[in-house]
Amino acid sequence: MRPLLSLGMRTESRWLPYLIVLPALLLTAGILYPFALAGYYSLTDYNLLSPVRNFIGLRNYLDLLRSGEFWRSLGLTLLYAALVVAVEVPLGLGLALLLHLEIRSIRFFRFLFILPLMMPPVVAALMWKIILAENGILNLLLSRAGWDPVPWLANAFSLLSILLIDVWLFTPFCTVILLAGLQSLPKEPFESCQVDGASAWFTFTQLTLPMLKPFLILATLFRAIDSLKMFDLVYATTKGAHSTMLLQLNAYYESFRWYRMGRALAYMMILWLVVYLSSRLLVRSWSRSMRIAAGKPAGEA
Repeated sequence: MRPLLSLGMRTESRWLPYLIVLPALLLTAGILYPFALAGYYSLTDYNLLSPVRNFIGLRNYLDLLRSGEFWRSLGLTLLYAALVVAVEVPLGLGLALLLHLEIRSIRFFRFLFILPLMMPPVVAALMWKIILAENGILNLLLSRAGWDPVPWLANAFSLLSILLIDVWLFTPFCTVILLAGLQSLPKEPFESCQVDGASAWFTFTQLTLPMLKPFLILATLFRAIDSLKMFDLVYATTKGAHSTMLLQLNAYYESFRWYRMGRALAYMMILWLVVYLSSRLLVRSWSRSMRIAAGKPAGEA
């Protein structure tokens, strides 16, 4: 009986590591299979109206690279992501510094600032679409002040109007990350600066910002990735009209309006490549900043 029991225990211990990683393997397979399938279909003339799918190689990609519309969409997508990061991260840092102050009722203000995060993006977009309409509340206030109504979502600056919605909706996300970073910083260096009579600007630039750099990069990473594949805000407000046709909207129209699924998947594979390269660069920068914060050389693992 004992040999059989010990054999069973050895068998169980041998298979236990594989059983532990099995959910991760299944999840990886569930991610990689659709991705590989999309990559293959992007090399075909897959059309939703035809059961025939011919392999055409890189023709979809070459057609996109020769298309001026593709380059305009790519430029708009990169511009939108850059504007989102350039506005939301500094604004989130400023709000985090304010919410980090030890004042009365600060918890109420912290709750107030995260309210937009509780709203689904589509609902926020529709709400702001009503506010920014030609007969909306904002134009009503402008007319009361003697200004002419502005077609916020129907002119060349409609992408900036969508940026305004994005800033209102997702700046609290950056604020939460940076506020958590501020609260995790050690207090001893700041107390030493206060004892030595250092100015607030010196403390902020020489202590707060360097120590907060990993959290700044983390907020930049999340917002850059999310804004590069932003779809719901743009579609719910302009549907891609008036210089807001981003890459993901082009892919949507190619697939569900013109049924050219192979071309649409080529759009999405290029978008994936842009997101991958951007996130890899930011993750590498974040890892380097974390090693420096831990007192290790920048190149040491």
